[in-house]
Amino acid sequence: MYKEELAIISQAVLNEMEGYEFYKLAGEQAKTQGNKEAFMHLANEELKHAEYLKKLWTKLSDGGEIRIEEILSSGIEIPSPEIYRWDKVDKAYATLAMSIYGIGMQMEKNSIDFYEEAKKKVSSESSKGLFDLLIKWENIHLDQFTNQYNLLREEWWAEQRFAPF
Repeated sequence: MYKEELAIISQAVLNEMEGYEFYKLAGEQAKTQGNKEAFMHLANEELKHAEYLKKLWTKLSDGGEIRIEEILSSGIEIPSPEIYRWDKVDKAYATLAMSIYGIGMQMEKNSIDFYEEAKKKVSSESSKGLFDLLIKWENIHLDQFTNQYNLLREEWWAEQRFAPF
């Protein structure tokens, strides 16, 4: 019954695992404890997304249904904008961090686009509700990455004496 949703969720799990591996690698390469913690936290967020999606895939493949009330009470939590401790990111490694956040921004944008396209392929209101929730998830990350990227960019410009901007 949910053939299209299963295909979409399968790709979504892969997308989340790629994000997990990317942030995990960034954390392993981090030069400071603060940066390591920030990137490992991001990796763990992606892993939580993947685990939720895997459970949903299993439920649907076993003949279960998507019900909007279950989605809303499923344990998916939209992280607050303050979930990450950006103050722990060492500004001495701004160029590396900017690169990682820049790639992260693109990954989040790609995920949002993916779920927007997914909504067009399904007819069930519950499925559309699921994808709307996942879009909100990714938008929170995108906003956080964009804000942090912009802060680091301003500091980097100042260090390079590119001011006044």
